[in-house]
Amino acid sequence: MESAEAEPSDSRPEEDGAAPCSGLPPPEQSAATMEDCLARKMEITVSEAEKRTGRNAMNMQETYTAYLIETRESEPCPLQGSGSGVSHTMEGQRLKAKLLLLRLKRAVESQSEGQCAPVDSLWRRYSEFELLRNYLSVTYPHIVVPPLPEKRADFVWHKLSADNMDPDFVERRRIGLENFLLRVASHPVLCQDKIFYSFLTQEGAWKEVVNETGFQLKADSRLKALNATFRVKNPDKRFTELKHYSDELQSVISHLLRVRARVADRLYGVYKVHGNYGRVFSEWSAIEKEMGDGLQSAGHHMDVYAASIDDILEEEEHYADQLKEYLFYAEALRAVCRKHELMQYDLEMAAQDLTSKKQQCEELATGTVRTFSLKGMTSKLFGQETPEQRESKIKVLEEQIQEGEEQLKSKNLEGRDFVKSAWADIERFKEQKNHDLKEALISYAVMQISMCKKGIQVWTNAKECFSKM
Repeated sequence: MESAEAEPSDSRPEEDGAAPCSGLPPPEQSAATMEDCLARKMEITVSEAEKRTGRNAMNMQETYTAYLIETRESEPCPLQGSGSGVSHTMEGQRLKAKLLLLRLKRAVESQSEGQCAPVDSLWRRYSEFELLRNYLSVTYPHIVVPPLPEKRADFVWHKLSADNMDPDFVERRRIGLENFLLRVASHPVLCQDKIFYSFLTQEGAWKEVVNETGFQLKADSRLKALNATFRVKNPDKRFTELKHYSDELQSVISHLLRVRARVADRLYGVYKVHGNYGRVFSEWSAIEKEMGDGLQSAGHHMDVYAASIDDILEEEEHYADQLKEYLFYAEALRAVCRKHELMQYDLEMAAQDLTSKKQQCEELATGTVRTFSLKGMTSKLFGQETPEQRESKIKVLEEQIQEGEEQLKSKNLEGRDFVKSAWADIERFKEQKNHDLKEALISYAVMQISMCKKGIQVWTNAKECFSKM
């Protein structure tokens, strides 16, 4: 008998996209469908945050922040061009989100009669956003699921509070949560998920609905994933390289954020020290008659310059949050790679088990034992099995071999579908990443140029004040 081998599951995705391994099929990407999406849109916003107190599952008092999600239909807008480039911008994400709510509204309303009717606004805690993302990650393992904003502030410079209840931090997290919803709503597969739609529209029993899906039972343990990482024999080179890239991306962005925090600390100090110029010039003007007005005006410009750093660094934080999003995206990439390693490991184990059974069947049929085994020692000690016993065991093994071959074939097909779907989504993610990071870095550079120009203008104004003395 021939030994079974695991078929490689690294076939490259076809150009026309791939069907997902689980969940609803992706929407057709025809021009008509996209036009319908943009023409019948609905806005998704996280409009405000509110500090609340309540009791947790342990019946202990706790303070938390709730976020108001609003969904509303908007007036149709004409399509600009073909719509091919709209998906990368924030406005493009808003537009693509409209298709989600219009497609799924009827599907959710037509479920059991006891379900709550969709509402225009509702409150959600951060933990509920976490539950939603965990559900999406488990249900769609082939997708680079958008990350949530940080739960607690990291990479902060000394004037920023690391308290997760700080109003400035809560506001930035509100923006990040809205961006998360728009990312999901604009994804061709995730936007069709009924649980996601319920998250946006069903306030009362949403947790029960998502828990009833049983997604927690499908989640792979970290120990199992770690075991697969070290024991898989034929890893897909592309996923190995992607995993390495995600590690490097996380490292680079982490270093960049640390550098930015150190620069912010020093820049803040430099700007605030300029306030001393203002104080000194003001004191000096009091003892000068001819130069007094010029010194007083110059001091005023220095005070304005010193105060401007607060708005500058507040704006910088928004660019830092954009970088942090891709810092967290690195983990989403690794999650896809880990799932592929697990599937490849299961495939190899199934192939190994099938080969072992075929060998046992061959040994029983020929009466020869190729390798040392407990069964061989038992035969020598207690005598050979009768022909009837051998036939019975061979029959059982043949049934197990047939079942194993079908299982191996199924795992091979599942693996190829996963690779095809995952790589299609990874390519989509790469395009999004390149565009977003390019725009963020350009905007950051423009902001720095503007800041320097304002500094030049301040000193130009001071020069004019000195000239008039």
